[in-house]
Amino acid sequence: MSDAGRKPMTDKISESIVPDSSKSTQQKMKEGVTDIGDKGARGAQTDDSKSSGQSMVDKMGRTKDEEKHGGTGGSVLDSAKNMVGMDKK
Repeated sequence: MSDAGRKPMTDKISESIVPDSSKSTQQKMKEGVTDIGDKGARGAQTDDSKSSGQSMVDKMGRTKDEEKHGGTGGSVLDSAKNMVGMDKK
């Protein structure tokens, strides 16, 4: 079960099982938008305030993101700030 405001874990699993080549452009876009929203929510809440299942899934997601994109240790929100120049002090 996922925490309130989060993408259901069953959706994440079913999306990862179906190969991208079998998905329509609309499905891929929807998944991309909901993934971004979920990653933002993942970074906005501390692991100790999440359910144990949600915390475990989020930790696995962060590890996968770091491996895939070369982790900087920053959150999705930090990356967005960097993109628009709001990280400047």
